Amino acid sequence: MAVPWRRCWRSRSGRAVFKDWCSGISRRAFTHALLMGRESAASREILIQQGLSHNLEKSMSVIRHRNRYPYPSQRITCCSIHSDAKLKDPFSLVQNDLQNLYGDIKKELFVSKAELKSLCDYYFDGKGKAFRPMIVVLMARACNIHSNKEGVLLPAQRSIAMISEMIHTASLVHDDVIDDSDTRRGKHTINQVWGERKAILAGDFILSVASMALARIGNNTVVSVLSQVIEDLVRGEFMQLGSKENENERFKHYLEKTFKKTASLIANSCKAVSILVNSDPEVHEIAYQYGRNVGIAFQLVDDVLDFTSCAKLLGKPSAADLKLGLATGPVLFACQQFPELHSMIMRRFSTDGDVDRAWHYVLKSDGVEQTNYLAQRYCQEAIRQISRLRPSTERDALIRLTEMVLSRDK
Repeated sequence: MAVPWRRCWRSRSGRAVFKDWCSGISRRAFTHALLMGRESAASREILIQQGLSHNLEKSMSVIRHRNRYPYPSQRITCCSIHSDAKLKDPFSLVQNDLQNLYGDIKKELFVSKAELKSLCDYYFDGKGKAFRPMIVVLMARACNIHSNKEGVLLPAQRSIAMISEMIHTASLVHDDVIDDSDTRRGKHTINQVWGERKAILAGDFILSVASMALARIGNNTVVSVLSQVIEDLVRGEFMQLGSKENENERFKHYLEKTFKKTASLIANSCKAVSILVNSDPEVHEIAYQYGRNVGIAFQLVDDVLDFTSCAKLLGKPSAADLKLGLATGPVLFACQQFPELHSMIMRRFSTDGDVDRAWHYVLKSDGVEQTNYLAQRYCQEAIRQISRLRPSTERDALIRLTEMVLSRDK
């Protein structure tokens, strides 16, 4: 259960999330938002500005225009969504569009060499959640309807859904090599079956085919937007290899890394499909911000599950992040109650017994609760953003999706 606003943000790391990532809001307004314990105007503006800009003029521009949304709706929270949205099942809405997704990806990856084909097809077995393609298709249809067009999915928009899954899968292949992982999605990783060298080449090949599919779309802006994802993935991986001494910088570092490694793909894919059907930068920003906030929330919940879900449900060993030397949200929040974690974080849990001690500290703290609450706040901002689009079944499904992100157990 989420903890109250006051309690969640009493810690220095919690305050740093918003103070360092948000600008244009005075310290007095920020403090007032914390003390009120409810979503006041100041706290809404804090959410608007999280991670977007450090420019006061831009911040004030957002404030001045916040009530000029084309389709304003009542304030919605993740725990209280209007009844219509509860009826929309995101997976059923995109079932037809994604029915042959993995088969089409395999056609894109077709090569005559049997072994390379086996490597490339290994994760495209149809057993994945297709979470990213689902969001992309729903966003595409919602933007199409918003732009006074029929909600029919454009071929180029479906291609972006395929490309997003290919980029994601290629990143998983490379991550497993970097992390020396044994299992992924309940089965042996590619690097365990075929070895690291072939796994790296397979990941590179998937990326190259995704790049060719992207070029065929023929829209330079879309190519630029999705190319940013590749850069962010690399930068995020480098950020994960380091850590910060200062705890406030550490939390900012963690959120930036989370965006680059997880949320950038969702945010930029959503933006790309909006570009194909609408020339309004405001619509592009809505799509981007929805994807950004849902993506960060998704990873925050994933970091919580590393402590709360059993390995069988999660499809990978529990405490995997600690074993890799990573301090995620639950650990960073727990460090406020148990300063002993600071030295463990700095040595990346490398001393014998560090992983077990850190695990118990996190479970004794409210780090899991606070991380869950932070994920909820990101989902609330995602809802606020997508609610600016014209009402549609797909828009409501995207709202419903935020509940699914928060309640998932694997």
